[in-house]
Amino acid sequence: MSDKAYTGHYSVQLQDCLEYLEQLPKKDSYNFIDGTFGGGGHTFAFVEKVKNSKIYSFDQDIEAFENGQKRIANESKQGVINLIHDNFSNFENHLSELKGKIDAIVLDLGVSSHHFDSGERGFSFKYDAPLDMRMNTTSDGETARDIVNEYDEEDIANILYTYGEEKFSRRIASKIIELRSEKPIETTFELADLIKSCYPGKIRHGRIHPATKSFQALRIKVNSELDVLERSLPRFFDYLDENGLLMVISFHSLEDRIVKHCFKKLFNENSDNCTILTKKPKLPSQKEVEENGRSRSAKLRVLRKAMEELSEKKKKYQKFKKQNN
Repeated sequence: MSDKAYTGHYSVQLQDCLEYLEQLPKKDSYNFIDGTFGGGGHTFAFVEKVKNSKIYSFDQDIEAFENGQKRIANESKQGVINLIHDNFSNFENHLSELKGKIDAIVLDLGVSSHHFDSGERGFSFKYDAPLDMRMNTTSDGETARDIVNEYDEEDIANILYTYGEEKFSRRIASKIIELRSEKPIETTFELADLIKSCYPGKIRHGRIHPATKSFQALRIKVNSELDVLERSLPRFFDYLDENGLLMVISFHSLEDRIVKHCFKKLFNENSDNCTILTKKPKLPSQKEVEENGRSRSAKLRVLRKAMEELSEKKKKYQKFKKQNN
């Protein structure tokens, strides 16, 4: 087991999620899923908030998993909190017997503060470290170094533009090809300096570091984050019990767009038993943003597997649709 301490983690929009749990009907017992355990904030708060509940939490990061196991043991939560070392997209491999029996699912899609603050995994350009960016370091998957040094120029540019919305993506990709022809690009500092040099001088020293978008893009690509999210949401819906909640906290427009469109698609395909509770995403309170600056970009969307009282207009539309099928 790793002895590395898992650094403090602020659980974004935790109180908002707990308020939605209050909408659950009275039952003898409850089952929850936390797809992104991290520091365990949502997981522990859920089982403390709702008595007679069990939660099945996932984390593919070995440090989060090992430190989570220690905390579970220290707080005597074995059997109540079930921590699984895997990506949440594989939840069906572990919980097939719970299909249709889950009362609430939460996904906090943010990268843990631990990854940014510890530095050595290559997620942050604030520390000089190998270009890795894998959430699951026990896997043999490709790293950011592989992408930067092996992909062709067009593919690198497309990754930076698609996943980072980086407007200087082609200039950066060209510079990467130029520099790696002399020697491989190995570290976060090397890549961050390269990206910075591609920015015009007048915006090179702004509030947001020029490497921010490219590092986000590489992390998303390395971990297939958007593909995993898009594939998982409909399958999570199938696992919800009646009145079950699916809560997703996203941190950038690409994630939020996927959640918004998936929720809308689920509603259109399951209009008799699906309600979107957040017509617009719920944002963190001003107090939370002041306490944790990383909450600033968070957006919470919530879907419930239950129908609202049908409006007269919707009833007429459904009747018309049925008669004309």
